[in-house]
Amino acid sequence: MKADFSSIRSLCLLRLSAIGDVCHAVAMVQAIQKNYPNLAITWVIGKVEYQLLKHLTGIEFVIFDKSKGWRSYTQLRSDLKGQHFDVLLHMQVALRATIASLMIKADVRVGFDKARAKEGQWLVTNHAVEPLATPHVLDGFMGFAKAIGVTDLTPRWDIPVPQSDTDFASQLIGDAKVMVICAAASKAERNWLPERYAAAADYAISQGYKVMLCGGPTVLEKNLADVIQSHSQYSFDNQVGKTTLTQLLAVLKQATLVLAPDTGPLHMAVTQGTPVIGLYAHSNPGRTGPYQSRQYTVSVYPQVIAKQFSTEVKWGTRAKGEHLMAMIETDDVIQSMKKLMNDLSQD
Repeated sequence: MKADFSSIRSLCLLRLSAIGDVCHAVAMVQAIQKNYPNLAITWVIGKVEYQLLKHLTGIEFVIFDKSKGWRSYTQLRSDLKGQHFDVLLHMQVALRATIASLMIKADVRVGFDKARAKEGQWLVTNHAVEPLATPHVLDGFMGFAKAIGVTDLTPRWDIPVPQSDTDFASQLIGDAKVMVICAAASKAERNWLPERYAAAADYAISQGYKVMLCGGPTVLEKNLADVIQSHSQYSFDNQVGKTTLTQLLAVLKQATLVLAPDTGPLHMAVTQGTPVIGLYAHSNPGRTGPYQSRQYTVSVYPQVIAKQFSTEVKWGTRAKGEHLMAMIETDDVIQSMKKLMNDLSQD
């Protein structure tokens, strides 16, 4: 029997992490808001991810702080005490999310289809999205909106930032054409070589662009930025570790283009309509690439998979190895930059 969602009044969304994934989830939840403008929405989200999305309108956030261990679950139960939702969208296949979902009371509990429902998710849901054979993560998320009756699944984003953050970005960028490099992924093996980032940056500068390095405050990211700078013949504006997430979002919005591996800021840039050159070796850009800029992606993923597996692999299979990104040649990235720059000049 097909569930009727036309009269739902309350919805809980469970998607804790990571930055790129919650960016995809924003498009999904805003499609739901457009279809159900009076729907009360609660989003259970990770602590870091909340800092990026906390200004979204029409959503009550409940923070799940995984650093607290088992106390995070009791805190979630306390935060949701007395609440009962018409629908739960259980959008994360991780054991901690499966356990967290037990703290959420809901009549209809929507999870992934059988092929994608891992880590015990199928045990705590009673309704599944439609199966998709080869979806981008965003399209997979949109399946949740479709499952509750949303028909307009065109991705759109409206992530508000404070005016002070917009002003901060305007002061940094001014009237210049700016290429932002967000060089560091969450795992060092997914980072491109610093001397090749520097060569790409030097090319951009030769074409009249200003180059800005952006990223988080970790030692790895700061060191990578320093090494990139040391290989360049020009000086960059190094903002690594100097911006909040909403300031970074404002910078990415005002940038001309972004160069990054498979990392959160890459997907943040997509939400702002800024074209992105994504660098991929470990993951399939068809699944996790920059949704609106996949034509500029530089990927060696097919070659890597062909070397590592003799048979066809499951959609989304990750390649393994510490030096795979070295297969991405500087010339291929510069060719993609030329194409994007030319396309921008035609607009």
